[in-house]
This record gives sequence, C-alpha cells and structure tokens, in this order.
Amino acid sequence: MLKKCAICQKGALTGKLVSRKGQYKAKGGTGSKISRWTMRKFLPNLQKMRILIKGHPKKVYVCAKCIKKGEIVKAP
Repeated sequence: MLKKCAICQKGALTGKLVSRKGQYKAKGGTGSKISRWTMRKFLPNLQKMRILIKGHPKKVYVCAKCIKKGEIVKAP
C-alpha cells in the first residue's frame, strides 16, 4: 500500500532544510549566508480509513483535506 491519498494522489514532496549564518542586515550585520543544507521530505497528513470505493469497503490512506471536503463515503 503506497503512502499516497487514494482520492487526490497527494504524496511526499522533497525540499531543503537550510541553515543560515550571520547577522541580518536589518539588525546591523552584513546579511545572512547559507552555511549548509540537507534534503528533507514534506509528508501529507494521511489517515488510514475504511471507505467505499466503487461500492466496496476498502482500507486506504486519505489526506485530511479530502476528509474535510467530504469527498469520501465512510464504510459502515
């Protein structure tokens, strides 16, 4: 089972975690510089739910946004 939303296919995104060094210009410094960065993942808010898919109940991951929108039908 993939860690993606079953409704909108939302999954993990990659980005950078940036460490900065130096005093900001607004505080009287020469400006901040990027000293190092590491790759990281931005994960969606997925919840494991039992929903109806094509009339049959199935346990899948659904993102919180789809739950709030009401795009799912919970299985009894």
